[in-house]
Amino acid sequence: MQKKTSPADNLFLSQRHGHEIDNNEFVRLAYAGELPSEIQVKAFSNTEHLFPTRRITRGPSTSDLLIDQKDQSEPVQFHSNGRDYNINDYITSNRVTGLLILKQSKILLERYQYGTDESTRWMSMSMAKSISTTLVGIAIKQGYIKSVDDPLTDYLPELVNSTYDKVTIKQLLQMTSGARWNEDHTNPHSERREVLELQIAQQPGAILRYMATLPQVAEPGCVWNYSTGETHVVGALLKAATGQYLADYLSENLWSKLGMESDSHWWLESPGGLEIAGSGITATLRDYGRFGLFMMNDGVVDGERLLPEGWVKQATTPFKIGDTVVPYGYMWWAIADQQGSFDDGAFSARGIFGQRIYVNPKKRVVIVVWSARPKPMSTEQIIDNEFFSAAANFYSKR
Repeated sequence: MQKKTSPADNLFLSQRHGHEIDNNEFVRLAYAGELPSEIQVKAFSNTEHLFPTRRITRGPSTSDLLIDQKDQSEPVQFHSNGRDYNINDYITSNRVTGLLILKQSKILLERYQYGTDESTRWMSMSMAKSISTTLVGIAIKQGYIKSVDDPLTDYLPELVNSTYDKVTIKQLLQMTSGARWNEDHTNPHSERREVLELQIAQQPGAILRYMATLPQVAEPGCVWNYSTGETHVVGALLKAATGQYLADYLSENLWSKLGMESDSHWWLESPGGLEIAGSGITATLRDYGRFGLFMMNDGVVDGERLLPEGWVKQATTPFKIGDTVVPYGYMWWAIADQQGSFDDGAFSARGIFGQRIYVNPKKRVVIVVWSARPKPMSTEQIIDNEFFSAAANFYSKR
């Protein structure tokens, strides 16, 4: 079901420098990291009001997450940037608005800050990328897509004679297409901000048409370059292959099977149009945790395998380009432990302003973090991955 917004629904209309700002300007300010902190938290917990959305419908039952009765105030001690910290330092310093730590399907710690609670649906930002590529795995398991080695144009012939003409699905998933892209959210002239403007304009198909015009700056497979635009192409691929919009496909094949406790929403590029595959999902803290558990369990739910054998490992393992190790898979970040080793197979979905789903299959720990950091990137006072590694070690023993 599509959800529409109107000026009357706008929760964010406010004043800036004595002038009223509209919804579009509000979005630009949000991505540039120029919102006051009190408005930022309100916005991040109500992003379904910023653009038209499509509902991601939950299933008929909810999977239980048991709550550990032990004292949740036990301190996790860890070292970052030459200093010692505990879990409360991490929450306070990084403007964490929600924190969930799961061992298996048991809640070991759950915290909410700044007015959020169990019913809050918080923005995913780029954590949506990892969900979108997981849908590619499901589509392969179901036979809609034959292989990641297929040429992308087998499914999207409109990209013939573009930079993506010789790109495989695997190269798209790894963001090694060779297309020019600048991801800087704060630069109004970057390709990332160009796509945001297209999203604001709400014109059907405009983003894919824009992606087809990008010049080639490297041969496919030779250079890794993080690109939100590539994820929109993933969304177009899924729609072409399955015949379903992403929210509907996600709901039918995953969300409804994971025992989610709440319906969610996904931003659209235009009313009734394609989802913004690289961003714009809203969900509760526990439902993001349930998705993390699905990945920790190798894509199996209640004995039913939804992802191909080996997909999770393939999607979350670093790859090499020449002598360079890229700590990335199919739009999942590989996370090294405190000794710099990837042996745990840990990985995370990441979004700007500090949104994270961390999964450690070896230690059976999932951590979800919501944050409202002041700028899109590189503003964590305490490094997330160092906290995750320490917390995984600590809570794996519980």
